Amino acid sequence: MHMPSARPARLSVPRNPLRRLSVELILIVLAKIAFFALIWWFVAAHYPHPNANPAAIEHLLAPSTSPTPEAKP
Repeated sequence: MHMPSARPARLSVPRNPLRRLSVELILIVLAKIAFFALIWWFVAAHYPHPNANPAAIEHLLAPSTSPTPEAKP
C-alpha cells in the first residue's frame, strides 16, 4: 500500500509582518491626527479671529498718544 505523503500543517503567518505593522502604525497616526483636529475644532475654531488687515495692525502697533504718568513732571 502506498501512503500519501502528509504535508506539515502550516501556520497562518502573514507573508510580510513588517508591511502589516507599518500599515497599522500609519493608520494609528492618521487616527490621532484626525482626533486632535476634531478636538481643536470643538475648542478653538469657534473663537473670533483677530482682524489682520494692515490698518488694524498699524493701529495696534502705533505708539500711545496719551502720556504715561511717569512722563509728567
